[in-house]
Amino acid sequence: MTIHARSAETTIAGVSGSEVFIPLNRLKKSPRNARKTPHSEAIIEAYAASIAAKGILQNLVIEPELDGEGTETGFYFVTIGEGRRLAQLLRVKRKQIKKTEPIRCVIDIKNDPHEISLDENITREDMHPADQFEAFRRLNEERGWGAEEIAARFGVTAHVVRQRLRLGAVSPRLMQVYRDGDLTLDQLMAFAITDDHARQEQVFENLTYNREPYIIRRELTRTHVAAGDRRAAFIGAEAYIDAGGMIVRDLFTDDRGGFYDDAALLDRMVVEKLQGIAETVRDAEGWKWADVHTDYPHAHGLRRTYPQPVDLSEEDEAAYQSALGTFNELTEEWKSADELPDDVDQRFGELETEMERVDALRHAYDPEVVERGGVFVVLSHDGTARIERGFIRAEDELPAPEAGGEGYTINGDGEIIEADATSDPNHGNDEDAEEDGKPLSDLLVRDLTAHRTLGLRLALGEQPDIALIAVTHTLAAQAFYQGMEAHCLEIRPTSTYLGGHADGIEDTAAAKALADRHAGWAADIPANVADLWGFIGALDPASVMALFAYCASLTVNAVKQPWDRRPRAHETADRLAAALGLDMTAHWTPTVRTYLGRITKANILTAVEEGAGSEAAERLAALKKQPMAEAGEQLLAGTGWLPVLLRTVEPATVADPLDIEAGDTIAGEASAADQVSLDDAHAAYSERDDASEAGEGFDVAAE
Repeated sequence: MTIHARSAETTIAGVSGSEVFIPLNRLKKSPRNARKTPHSEAIIEAYAASIAAKGILQNLVIEPELDGEGTETGFYFVTIGEGRRLAQLLRVKRKQIKKTEPIRCVIDIKNDPHEISLDENITREDMHPADQFEAFRRLNEERGWGAEEIAARFGVTAHVVRQRLRLGAVSPRLMQVYRDGDLTLDQLMAFAITDDHARQEQVFENLTYNREPYIIRRELTRTHVAAGDRRAAFIGAEAYIDAGGMIVRDLFTDDRGGFYDDAALLDRMVVEKLQGIAETVRDAEGWKWADVHTDYPHAHGLRRTYPQPVDLSEEDEAAYQSALGTFNELTEEWKSADELPDDVDQRFGELETEMERVDALRHAYDPEVVERGGVFVVLSHDGTARIERGFIRAEDELPAPEAGGEGYTINGDGEIIEADATSDPNHGNDEDAEEDGKPLSDLLVRDLTAHRTLGLRLALGEQPDIALIAVTHTLAAQAFYQGMEAHCLEIRPTSTYLGGHADGIEDTAAAKALADRHAGWAADIPANVADLWGFIGALDPASVMALFAYCASLTVNAVKQPWDRRPRAHETADRLAAALGLDMTAHWTPTVRTYLGRITKANILTAVEEGAGSEAAERLAALKKQPMAEAGEQLLAGTGWLPVLLRTVEPATVADPLDIEAGDTIAGEASAADQVSLDDAHAAYSERDDASEAGEGFDVAAE
C-alpha cells in the first residue's frame, strides 16, 4: 500500500499511539502547545534543510480536531513537532513539495497535549558544543563534504560551518579542557586562529591568570604579520599567496585581513620589490648607487645634497607662461559659476598639471652630484616606497682642503697655511718657530687668536643683528652641511630622532610638512658652505629670522622617557607650547592604532565621556576592548578631544629656581624663614641636574 493510499484511508483518529500519514494541509498548530514564543526563522530554515536532505527523522505527535459537538473535523492539531510542520510549509512555499504532502505522525489522545508539549521542550539535553564541532569535522574529513554542502544539509550558513570546522580542529587536549569547563567558548575560539596543535598547547601552558581571548590570539600570532602591517600592504595578499604564502584568518573576529604566516617570505618579497624600484630610479635618473632599507637608515653618516635652482629653457618658460595665461583667463571667465562644466574642469586640471611639470624643472640636482651620489629606497609606514635622493658617500667626496684648524700657520703675507706634520700646537716656545722655519710659533698663534676670540666675543655682544646672523649661520651650517666644520660659534644643536619613539611618525602630515620645509631651505642655500655667510647676510631680516626659527625648531625635544629627570625641561616645553598656541588637533587624532587600542577599557570610556558625553560612554560600557576601541574612534572623530599630554594649557604658576630673586619665598613653602637666595636656587638647580645626569632622583625643596 502506498503512502498516499494509507493517507486516504486515515479519516478517523484511530488508536492512540498508532502511526499514520496525514496530508500537510490538514495539520494545524495546537492551541495547547506549551511553546508560545514562535520558532525563529533560522531554526525553521535549519529544519527545512535537514528534512530535505534526510527526511523527517522524528514523527510529529498529533490529536484530532473536534467541533463543538465532539465530532472530528478531519484536521489535526500538532502537539509535538510544530517546528517541523512550519519547515514543511516553507518547503511548500518554495515549491519543493505539494501542500498535500503526507506527513508521518503519531496519534496521542491519551496524554495531556500541554504536558507532553512541555515535556518535549524540557526533558532533553543539548549536545555539548565540542561534540558538535568534532562531528562537523568528521563529516568534512570522512565524507569529503565541504562547508557549502554541510551548510545545505543542516540549514546554517557556510560561514557558521567553517567556524565549527575550525573549532573542531583545535587540539584534542584543549578540547577536553573545554569539555571540562576550564576554557570558555571565547577562549577556545581564540585558540582556533591556528591549527598548529603544538603551538596551541604551548600557549595554553604559558597562560597566567589573565586568559583574555585577545591575549591568546596575540601570543598565537606573535610570529605572524598582520594584514595591516606596512610590509603586507606593500606586497598585497594576492602576490603573497602566489609566492606560496598562506594567510591565517580568524573566523570569529574582525581580523582586518588576517595574518601572513611566513614573515621571512614576506620580508624577502619586500626587499626584492624595493630593489626593483631602486634599480628603476637609479637607471632612470643616473645615480651612482641605490640602497634599499625596510627602515630609514638614520645612522648612515652621509652628507646629503639637495636640488638647486636652475634656469628654465626657453621652451619650458614659454610653456609655463602660456599655461598660466590660459589658466588666468579661464579663472576670470568662470569665477562666478557655481559649478564648472566637465570639459572646463578637465581643462583646468590639464593646465595645473602642465604648470606643475614646469615648476618641477626649476630645481635640479647638479649632474656631477648625481654621478657621485645615490638614493635610499625605504618602506614607509603606510606601505609605500619612499625615495630619498642626494646622498654622498665618504669615498665619493671631492677633496676640499680647508684653511685653518688646530695645525695651521700664518706666512709672512698674513695668509693661513696648513702646518706640516712636525708642528706641535700644544708644546714648544717662540724660539722653536725659527728652528722649524715657520714665521710664527704655534704657541704665539694660539696666544694671538685667543685675544682675537676675546675681541670677537665683546664685539658680537654689542651687535645683536650680526649676532643673529652668526647664530643662524652656525645652526644652518650644521643642519645642511653634514661633516663641515664651517662655524666658529661653539653651539652644537642636537636633534633627537623621533622615529624611535613613535612608530610611523615619519609618515605623518606634520613630518612631511617639516621635511618639505627643510627641502625648501636646502634648495635655496648655496651648495658650497663657504658661501653660506654671504647668503645669510644678504637675506632680509624676516628671512633671516625664518631660517633661524627653522634651525632652532630642529633642536626641540619634549619627549618623556621613563628614566627622565628633567621636570623643568618639560615645564618649559609646556610654556613653549602655550606661547606658540600649539593646537595638536591639527597633527594628531585618537584612533585605535595611535591611542585607543593601547589603553585600558576604563581609559577608553573616560576619553569618550570627555569627548562625546556620558551617554556615549555608557553605550560602550558592555563592549569588549577591541570593539570598544573601534567605536570610541568613531565617536571621538571630529570632536577635537586630546589626551592630557597633548593638550596646550597655560602652565600653572610654579616656583622656578631660576626665576627666584634673593628674598623671595619659594611658592608652596609655609614659613617665611624658608627663603632662598638666587645663588642658592642656582646651586640647588645645578645639583639636581647633576643628580639627573648620574641617573639619580634628587628632589629640590621647592619641588
